[in-house]
Formats: sequence, structure tokens, C-alpha cells
Amino acid sequence: MKKITLYWLVIFIGIINSIHAQYVYDYKHTADIYYNARDYYSAAQYYNKALGTFKVKAEQIIPYAVAGATPPKGKFRDYQQVVARLAESYRLYNDFGNAETWYSQLVGFNNPAYPQARYWYAVCLRANGKYQEALDQFKKFKESYTGADDISARVPLEIANCEFALAEDGKQPRFTISKTAGNVNEGGANYAPVVLNKSTLMFTSSRPETPPLPNAKAEADKKKDKKGNPYVNDLYVATGSDNSYSNSQKLNLPAAKGYDQGVSAVSPDGNALYLTRWNIKNGNKTAAVYISTRQNGNWSEPKILGNNINVEGYNSMQPFVTSDGKYLLFASNRPGGMGKNDLWYCVMSGNVPGSARNMGTAINTKDEEQAPFYDSEKNLLVFSTDGRVGLGGLDFFSSEGDFGTWSVPVNMGKPLNSPKDDIYYTPLDNTHPFASGFISSDRESICCLEVFGVNRIRKVAGGLIVDCDTHKPLEGATVTLLDTVRRKTIQKITLGPNGRYSFELDPQRYYKILAEKENYFSKAIYFKTDSLNSIDSLDNPTLCLKHYEIEKPIVLNNIYYDFGKATLRPESKIVLDTVVDILNENPKLTIEMSAHTDSVGSVKFNNKLSQDRAQSCVNYLISRGISSSRLIAKGYGKSRPIAPNSLPNHKDNPDGRQLNRRTEFKVLRRQVQVAPSNYDTEEKSQ
Repeated sequence: MKKITLYWLVIFIGIINSIHAQYVYDYKHTADIYYNARDYYSAAQYYNKALGTFKVKAEQIIPYAVAGATPPKGKFRDYQQVVARLAESYRLYNDFGNAETWYSQLVGFNNPAYPQARYWYAVCLRANGKYQEALDQFKKFKESYTGADDISARVPLEIANCEFALAEDGKQPRFTISKTAGNVNEGGANYAPVVLNKSTLMFTSSRPETPPLPNAKAEADKKKDKKGNPYVNDLYVATGSDNSYSNSQKLNLPAAKGYDQGVSAVSPDGNALYLTRWNIKNGNKTAAVYISTRQNGNWSEPKILGNNINVEGYNSMQPFVTSDGKYLLFASNRPGGMGKNDLWYCVMSGNVPGSARNMGTAINTKDEEQAPFYDSEKNLLVFSTDGRVGLGGLDFFSSEGDFGTWSVPVNMGKPLNSPKDDIYYTPLDNTHPFASGFISSDRESICCLEVFGVNRIRKVAGGLIVDCDTHKPLEGATVTLLDTVRRKTIQKITLGPNGRYSFELDPQRYYKILAEKENYFSKAIYFKTDSLNSIDSLDNPTLCLKHYEIEKPIVLNNIYYDFGKATLRPESKIVLDTVVDILNENPKLTIEMSAHTDSVGSVKFNNKLSQDRAQSCVNYLISRGISSSRLIAKGYGKSRPIAPNSLPNHKDNPDGRQLNRRTEFKVLRRQVQVAPSNYDTEEKSQ
């Protein structure tokens, strides 16, 4: 009887194990189906469940297997496969926190079947802001990886990204950033904001139209739409101010069945809306740019733009129209580009775009360039790319240019950029495009972009302008800020009663501040704003301007010559260098350099000696780069004394003769300069 009972017990346990094994297989099998369908969120859930069914000993995971160990077999091999798929699913779903955990374990297996695991582990560390750890892992990967592929080609850029990010930590931020309040960021992805007016914000959102079922992926921008998936992108508008916008409602714009739409731009007159429509089939995105026009207060059915913008079989998206209406910019992977999505532009004729032109290798790389914004006043392009050294993911870069030439793009730094994707800059006010605005970023989300408000932190340089003689503030003087590298006038102001000026500056620039007033010698200071990386303000030295009158001589003290000769002594050249500075800072002045003698000697001798001495001064100024056309040498001999050469008792007056032996200069004329039109600046009073 006992034998029979034992027999049936063994059979029962075997059946249970068989059922359990089938159940385990179903978890992994289901996960694989979702993974192959590119539904990585669902795949991760089932791989997690499948892992819970394995009984793996701790020593099989920690300490890690050593290099060269026998490849795993059986259940442990299956366990490693599930860990690898789970790490991949989290990463492809942009859940870098969980992906980091499982890649860490996968790297620890040291299994040659997963040669790229360390690279993706490093990517996750970088995406989570752990730059030093990521840098170490990228370097280890570079040393050990033997493949010649896109990943090996990208490793040097990733290493440079980490080094750049670590260096950024010591710099003062140029912006403040906070998530937009109200209900703009409720549900789904929310991104690509456009300011319609001071109180209305348009943006793209995949928020559900109806409340989702319990446990639905409220943040996931998924598309299982054949069975009524609520997460479909469309354009919304919200009202508010101060980075808080509510009352979000769909824009009154016809939709197309089976398509998402959004990522838009509005023409300067507000009567044309350019937007992107796209769909995703089998994981492949197809996108094109459309136009809708305002008719009787409503938006018309969007029409696809022609092949100047959209090329069949390729994607065009993210339109932007410049504030002057001259250009339409967009991103596309159309033929003729540098790699993935490039930035392109068209010259506009009304609402009709001309032929598309690639923005060239100065802007585009073999990787992604997206979401262009262009300030027509400052000739400044802002865009996002992951093909240049930055903080990781898509970063904001800026470049100056006029669609003919572009400066080297510059990373816009923290906190505008983050370890994740940062994209879609738009200003709050086109008259001051970089004072405040909005961006989109997934820095605080597992899966989706959100809208953030940004405000520029004012970095200023200031100082005081005074009269050299009275030492009082020089009211009415004009002070001009110039960028000496870009050779651009940034701003010009007129001083108020306190004589103080201040300018908002960019860090790491070379600037010149020029102070001017009528009948005063202009004066300039040059400085670099490196220190503004760590502080918010810079105090420049006080400048004093010297008053002059046309034809009124100014004595230059301490100009000495060899006795009875016109040869300048070395110490005299130091004084003449101050005249060089004055003439360089006042390029429209013409002066007379004059020399005078005392009464000793004949008129003829003194006239010749003084003329030769004046000419020596002029020759020195010419040798320092001053044009001879601006200089006149004149010797007055002993004809213009400023002190008695003898005392009332007719005795010699050495002090008086010393004063008469002098060198002077006076302004003969000042040519009025009319600034060229491209140097026009806004004048303000302070």
C-alpha cells in the first residue's frame, strides 16, 4: 500500500512540475511576442514575471563569473537570456533606471554572447546622470570591444560627452528651468510648445481622450490603435501665464484617421498652420509636413505640402517658420543629407515653399538633427542633436549664421540640456527670444517628453563713467557693447545722472565696452567673460573720459629729448603711447603735435629744433600704426611761452623755462562717422 501511495505521489509531483514549466515557458514566450512586436513596455512586464520563476543561486550572479569561464548551460543560460531581454526592453522603452540595474547584472555574467552589454550599461549610467561611472564603463568597453560597427564608432563621442558633462558641473547655470504647471503635462507625452499670444500656448499631446482603464500605461505614447487605443497625438491649446497653463483643449483642427498630428508652427500673420502628420506601422514611422489655413476663424483640412518638402519614402517633420516669414525650416531624412534626420530650409513665397536646401555639414552630422528654431534678428539658430559633444541624448546647440554660412555650433549647457532628450525650444516673446521660453524634455519622465518653462539668468557686466577732471558721473555719455570676435554691436545705451551702465552678457565671450561723449576722448576696455561661468555679475574698472576743445592744446608732461636735439628719450615714448591709445579709440580725430622751446637761443635755431621735435613725435606715432593723414607736426619755437622765461628782476627763471619747453597736442577736427546699417542697435537710457 505504501509503495502504491509513493508511486502516485511521484506522478503527481511530476505533473505539477510539468505544468509549472509550461507556465514559465508561457511567460517568456509571451514576453518574446511583445518584444518582437516592439511593445517593449509589455515585454518588460512579462520578462520580469519569467525571471521570478527561476531558481538561480546567488553565487552564480555574485561574485561575477571570471573571463574565460565555461559558457552557462541549462537554466542559468536561459536566465541570462531573460536578463538580457529585460535590460533591452527597459532601455528601448527609455526606462534607463531599471535598464541600468539589469545591464549591471548582465555585464557581471561576463558572457561573450553579449559583447555590447557594457556599452549599453554605460549608456544607461550616462542617461541617469552618473557620468564618472559611465566614463569608466565606456573606457573599459573601448579597450575590450573588437567589433567595427556603429557602436564602436560612437564610443569616442560618448566618452567625450561624459568628460564634457563632468566639466560642466563647475559652471554657473545660464537658465532656470521648471516643469510647466497647470494641466499641460497631464497624461501621455506633451511637447513641442508654440506661443500663440501672451496667454495662449499650443502644444502636442498624446493624452487619452477618455480615462484609461486601471493599470493602463498612462505615460506611454503607445500605438495599439486598431482596438481603440486612446493615446493619439494631436494639437492642444491652453491658457495661462507665468509657466502655468490650464484649460487644455484640442485645437479646432480636422484629424485624419489612423494618423497622429502635431509638432507645428504658425506663420507670422497667424493665418497658416504648418504641422506634422505621421503614423507608425511595424515600428516604422512615416511622417510628412502639412499646411492648414485659417478660414472664417476655423482651420481648414490640412493638405500635404509638395515634393519641395516631402519626398515619397522618406520622412519630413518639425516645421518652423521664421518670424519674418522668409524661411521654412524642417527636419528630414530625405536624400542628400548627412545621415539620419538633417535640418533643411526653403525660401518662402507667401505660404509656398521653394526648393529644399540642406543646411550643410556646419550644422548636420551623421546622427540626428531635429527641431530647428531661428531668430531672424540675432541670426541665431537653435536646434537639437545627438551627434555632437554634449550631456547625452538630444542636446540644444546654437549657431550664428544667415543661411549662407554658419558658426561652429555651441552646446547651450546645463540646465537647458540634461542627460536625456532636450528638444523644441520656443520663445515666450519673439522680441526677446532668449530671455524666457519653453522646451520639451523627458528628464523627469520614464518614457515621455514634458513641457518645461525656462528663464535666462542675467549675466551682467557694469561700471561707472566719470569726467577725468571733475571725477563726477558723466551723464549723457553713450556706452556701446561690442562682441570683438563676431565684430557685432550688441547694444548701445545713454547714461543717466548716476553715470552707471550694465549689459547682459554671454559667458566665454570677448567683449569691448566703448564710452563716448561729444568733446570727450572716447575710451574702451576689453574683457573676456570666463568668470561669468561661476558668478552672475562682473564689475569693470571705472572709466574716466577726458574733455577736449577743438584747437585747444593739451600739454603732454614728461616728454624728454636729448639736449639740443630732437631725439626722443625712452621714457618719452611711454607718454606718447597714451596718445596712440587715444587715437586708436578715437579713429576720426585729426591732431596737431606741437613742440615749444624756451627763450635760450636764436629764433631760427628754436624754430628748427621745435619742428624736428614735433616731427619726431609724429614719426613715433606713425611707427605705432597711426595714419600719417591724421597727424600734423608743428614747431613753434619760443613764440608761445606759457610762463615767464625770466623773473621781474630780469634774472633767469629756470622753472618758467622748463614749463615753456613742452610738447602738446590739440584736436584739429573730428570727422563724424555714420554707422553702417548692420551696426544699428537699440539705444536706451540708464
